[in-house]
Amino acid sequence: MSRFRRAVKLGAVSALSVAALVVPGSATGSAVAAPSADCFTPTHSADRSKDGHADSVSPAEAARVEADMQSKLAGKRTALTGRAAAAVSIPVYFHVITSGSTGNLPASTISKQISVLNSAYASSGFSFTLVSTDYTNNSTWYNGITDGTSAERNMKNALRKGGKNALNVYTANLGDSLLGWATFPWNYNSQPKMDGVVVLDESLPGRSATNYNEGDTATHEVGHWMGLYHTFQGGCSGSGDYVSDTPAEATATSGCPANKDTCTSTGKDPVHNFMDYSYDSCMYEFTAGQATRMNSSWTAYRA
Repeated sequence: MSRFRRAVKLGAVSALSVAALVVPGSATGSAVAAPSADCFTPTHSADRSKDGHADSVSPAEAARVEADMQSKLAGKRTALTGRAAAAVSIPVYFHVITSGSTGNLPASTISKQISVLNSAYASSGFSFTLVSTDYTNNSTWYNGITDGTSAERNMKNALRKGGKNALNVYTANLGDSLLGWATFPWNYNSQPKMDGVVVLDESLPGRSATNYNEGDTATHEVGHWMGLYHTFQGGCSGSGDYVSDTPAEATATSGCPANKDTCTSTGKDPVHNFMDYSYDSCMYEFTAGQATRMNSSWTAYRA
């Protein structure tokens, strides 16, 4: 199953992907322990990092997915035309994992997160409606859960609700310094119970993940759940992220640089795009092409 994840670097703790790719500005090393619950404070710095089994899927895998999507859309052209003009309300099931009282997010914080999603996706024709919130006291799931583990599988098998159109969001104190991870829509049929988005509880609006506490980790991960790749997928060559109006980008962005331009022939890097790795305060847009891709992906796999 192809998935994406994001991690952070806190103090001397260096974040690594499963593929051990280098985070811009960080050092490589051996696997590290999950940060403690109080790692995210205003005195810590953080860099958005990887959120999948690798920084990007291989060109061959991306091409295979694209062919599959286009094949499915071929028989749904009428539906696609209607979808592009119609609004879709996505039911959201929020699963708050706690360890005792730690991680116990108030309803107001969850409401703010839903508002962040609605603002980010409004121009794409998608909206999000909170259906229910449940709280599960399970220290094994809360402390240091990572993607692809038995803890993740057990959590999702026990808690996931709804069908292929339902967004399930899980919050916990993630391991490996992760900010979050997500499944792609084309993985739903093979593993429906695993479908959804997992985010660090302290990345929600108003929480304590410095530079990443405005709720855009969820925005980014939901983008993957809707079928988007990173803006730096494929680097400067090839088909990239399969979106024509996102400038090619050789490397992920850290912070909010003003003139980052790693693929000079296509324009300055899309550092303000939700599918880069910039600070939350730097992210504010999806392109029209990304909206089209999300609509196509929705029609092919979730409608």
